[in-house]
Amino acid sequence: MDPTTLKGRSLLTWLDYTAEEIRYFLDVSKQVKAESQRHEVHRRFEGKTLALLFEKRSTRTRCAFETAFGEEGGHPVFLSTADIQLGAKESIEDTARVLGRMFSAIQFRGFKQATVETLARYSGVPVYNGLTDAFHPTQVLADIQTLEEQGGSAAGKKLCFVGDGRNNVARSLMVICAKLGLHFTLITPPALNPDPELTARCTGAAQVSGAHLRVTQDTAEVEGAHAVYTDVWASMGEEAKKEERLRLLRPYQVNQALMDKTGCKDSIFLHCLPAIKGEEVTADVIDGPQSRAWDQAENRKHTIKALLLATLGC
Repeated sequence: MDPTTLKGRSLLTWLDYTAEEIRYFLDVSKQVKAESQRHEVHRRFEGKTLALLFEKRSTRTRCAFETAFGEEGGHPVFLSTADIQLGAKESIEDTARVLGRMFSAIQFRGFKQATVETLARYSGVPVYNGLTDAFHPTQVLADIQTLEEQGGSAAGKKLCFVGDGRNNVARSLMVICAKLGLHFTLITPPALNPDPELTARCTGAAQVSGAHLRVTQDTAEVEGAHAVYTDVWASMGEEAKKEERLRLLRPYQVNQALMDKTGCKDSIFLHCLPAIKGEEVTADVIDGPQSRAWDQAENRKHTIKALLLATLGC
């Protein structure tokens, strides 16, 4: 593919990208990770600026964007809702227009998908979805890189997400797996199934890539999985639903007995973090030899740097 076609693009969801484009980001990410391991220093973002808008707290997303951009000579500026008028005294549209005049790109991490879409529509610069209630695209790009580091191309492998089927990570995994030909099984109680519209769109993409998508409530379907993935049972902003989620999801805890059901000695465990040990996953699994959660966390930086390099044309 022609990488210049990526310059100026926003990342709101992987639904907007082809498999070839996603693969390009992965290839660049592997390149910049190798550069990092060789302790190479580059200044590819020198003279560029990045606005980091945060409605929700963050460890990995904030640190990944700031270090990926800053160590390449760029100037990231962190802006929380306590710092600017985002959606308060000033409309999101007007904030987008102003930031687009001052910054090379914008990252948004918050609640509504509509907010990041509005920023992209009115800013005139690339906008990156660092997490919304609907999607978490930068996370799942790092997840795919982590899986591929264990044994080559993700295409044809099986990944099982066990837990809340409506959360932003589960939804984003369904999209990226469907695009890349990675077999995806979502194991969730029926009350937490993903919305039919997204499932239908992913099914269409899977028919093109050869991926098999399945939504089930049966934890036995982790059999044959190359990776088992989970996330917290109540995401930020859903604290009031915690007791209901505990009741629904206790049978879906990822423990060693569940990991053993894969029947694959090389199966790995994935988690986007932060984790609540003893709830969605037991400590012996996330801290054990099958866990790649810390590799995922590191790969957030490399995949985000790749995204920035490609879309800023550096």
